[in-house]
This record gives sequence, C-alpha cells and structure tokens, in this order.
Amino acid sequence: MTTQIITSVFVAGIVGLFALDRDTGARTSKALWIPVAWLLINCSRPVSMWLGVLGFGGAFSAIDPSQVYLDGSPVDRDVFTFLLVFGLIVLARRGQRLSPLFRTIRPILLFFSYCAFSVLWSAYSFVAFKHWTKGIGDVVMVLLVLTDSEPAAALRRLIRRASFLLIPLSVLFIRYYPNLGRTYSIGGSVEYTGVTPQKNALGIICLVFGLGSLWRFLAACRDRKVPRRTHLLMAHGVILAMVLWLLHTSDSMTAFSCFLMGGVVMVLANRPMLSRKPSIVHFLVAATVCFSLFALFFDPGGGLVKDLGRNPTLTGRTAIWKAIIPLAGNPLIGTGYESFWLGERLQEIWSVNGGAFKGIQEAHNGYLEIYLNLGWIGVALLAALILTGYRRIFATFRRAPVAGSLGLAYFVAQVTYNFTEAGFRMMDPLWILFLLSVIGVPNAAVSESPADLDVGPTIPFGASKPRSAYALEARFRKVAS
Repeated sequence: MTTQIITSVFVAGIVGLFALDRDTGARTSKALWIPVAWLLINCSRPVSMWLGVLGFGGAFSAIDPSQVYLDGSPVDRDVFTFLLVFGLIVLARRGQRLSPLFRTIRPILLFFSYCAFSVLWSAYSFVAFKHWTKGIGDVVMVLLVLTDSEPAAALRRLIRRASFLLIPLSVLFIRYYPNLGRTYSIGGSVEYTGVTPQKNALGIICLVFGLGSLWRFLAACRDRKVPRRTHLLMAHGVILAMVLWLLHTSDSMTAFSCFLMGGVVMVLANRPMLSRKPSIVHFLVAATVCFSLFALFFDPGGGLVKDLGRNPTLTGRTAIWKAIIPLAGNPLIGTGYESFWLGERLQEIWSVNGGAFKGIQEAHNGYLEIYLNLGWIGVALLAALILTGYRRIFATFRRAPVAGSLGLAYFVAQVTYNFTEAGFRMMDPLWILFLLSVIGVPNAAVSESPADLDVGPTIPFGASKPRSAYALEARFRKVAS
C-alpha cells in the first residue's frame, strides 16, 4: 500500500472522527479558532519549522541553538503577536462576560504581575518581556474559551479540534513519514516525535489530549441518554488507543505516569459515591501526589523508579539539578522571568562536565525552574496559585462532578509532571489546560444530556449562585426527571 493511499486513509479517518463527535446544536463564536490555533501551534511545532518542512527552509534557516531561546524566530513572533492582538480585541468586546471572572483569576494576575515586575532585573529585559507577553497570551486564550457564549461547547471543541488533528497525524508521521515523525538523539538512537520537535513534547500532548478524550469517554459511559453516545465512545476510544500507542512508542515515561495517575483520579472521581464524600476525594488527590513524590525523591533504593524502567538518577536529572543550583541568581527574586537559560550562563551550563549537558534549556523540574527565574517569591506565588486553584477546582467538582473531574485530573497531572519536567512555563500545553481548570471548567462541559447540565451561566470558582439560579436549576431538574 503506497504512502499516498495510507495518507488518504488517515485523512478520511480524521474527517470520520469529527463526524462521529459533531455538535451541531452548539453555536460557539468564530473567535474560538484563535485559541485553537494557539493550542495547535504550541502542541506541535513552530510555524517557522512547518514552513521549513514545506520547502521554505532557506528563508527560515536554523540559527545557533544557544541563540534560539534568546532571539527566537521573526515568523513565530509575528504569528503569536497576531493571535494575541486579535484575542485581546475579542476580549475587549466581551467585557460584560469577562468581569465576573476577574475575581477568580486574581492569583493568576498576581503571579503574572510579579513576573512582569521581574523583567526589571533580568539581564535580558527585552527578551524577558517578549516571553512574558507569550505567557499572558496563554491566559488570554483561556479567557476566550471561558467567555464564549457557550463555554462548555467551546471547551469541548477546543480539545476535539486539536486532538483529532494532532494525535492521528503523529501516528501517521511516525509510521509512514519517518523524516517528519522521527529524530535521532546525540547517541544515535531513534526518538519518535510525531508532530512535535522532540519526544517529551509528544508525551505532553498525549497526556493533555488523552485525559480530554478519557473525560468524554467516561461521560458517555456514565449517561446512557447522551445524544450520539455510541459515536462518542467510538471516536474517543480511537483517540485513547492512539494515545496509548504513542506513549508506548515514544517511551515518555513521565507523561505516561502522569496520564495514569490523572486518569485514575478521573475514573474514581466519576463514581457517584465519591462525589458525595469530599474527604475521600481529597485523600485520593493527596495520596496520588504523595506517592509520586515518594517514588521520585524519598525511595532509598529507587526501586519504584526502576520498576518504571528508569534509573535512580531520573535519566541524569539529578546531575543537572546539582550543576545548575550553584548558578542561581538572587535566591529571593531570581534572575528574572524566563531569563535563567540565556547568554553566558547557558554557555557555562553547557560546558559543565565536558559538555555533558549541552543542549538542555530547562531544569527538568518545574518548581526549580520557577526558583531559578523568580526566586522564593515566585515559588510562594506559584504555591498560592496552586492551593487556591485546587480549592476552586474542587468547588466545581462538588457542583458538577463530571466537569470537575477533568479539572482534578489536570491538577494532579500538572503537579506531578513538574517533579521531573518544567511545565510551569509559557505556552506549555499542560500549563494552558491547568490555567483553564483553575479559572473554571465550564459547567456541563462534558455531557449534552439535560439531566447532567448545571443550568444558568457559568459560575466562577469561589462564587455562589444567585437565588434565581438555584430556583431555575430546581425547576429544570424537576422537568428533566
């Protein structure tokens, strides 16, 4: 069978997935394509890299790797600026819908305000400011989804449009276009990357979209009255199968472990019995995070890590941590937003141990990454964001268990993923979905069955419903029953 025929089959399959999970009753804004485009780019490769694949490599040739993070690409800069500006214009026109969310995003605004302030002491202030604008872009894209006229449908479509494209294309590239879906490590071994530039990036999109499809799959299993239930099970069952194959093929153990832990939390939280016992859900989340923490850092012999096929040094991460901590700047305020891996400091890290760390541009620990860039103040603000975020996610879970289970899964995945990867950073897919969960997973974002809908407008985390909302909800549920 020729590659062209295989490609045609995959294209037909992608069209079939969209047909199986079509939502003809929803009327989302066309502006939803702005966050969709943002997510598609950040979950795959920069636009400049795709242009190179299409034969424009001469115009967008690679530059010195040590300067990529410093200078970036003019093409990528223009694309992100375009999306950010248009996103801000749309939000400005949605002021009435946006204002209720300001209360819920105060910890996020405080964190990013300090990030902006830290630009002042960065050795590369202009570069740090550019990175900060991209970080703000993540928040803008999340708000575009949550201020849509139908935020629940917007969230479903955001995840569906990205996952139905990127996951099948990753399988296609790895299997039939090795020049696009595979790379070679420094040691010469094959790394499977799919639509992304490296295997850990493939792992993270499998984690993000795998949890999203598991969420829709469980919702369809739980409610037999969901419209097109069999079609939903088929579509998201296919995506889940592809995700598991990609995780196995890419050997991204961190992403697989986080997917497993987040998935277990989601499955158990979807049990009706647990939704009525908040203490058990708290224990489940805490136990999952603590187990991961113990296995990685407090298991004396490293037996649990070895059982996952990894060595006790976490594939060299412990050596990286020892090498970079002495190079940290001011312990209180850090080196400035996204400024640690720049210039002479980066060259110094790459020269340690005879160049053993050449090519790395992250600490492989999200909490350490925040400390290096923002100091202990940044760590404290991040901790406040995480704690208040969990409280709000759990409030949504108590109000709408099916929708809230997605937020719990992303919370667990984000907290544990950052033990061995740097995920609290601009344009990281899991960070974007984590921010969305913290601000507010729209009620009824999963089920289209009236019995599962929490009627009325989306209520921000931490806010109580007006009496009219309770009365309307009671009448609606009475009719639905």
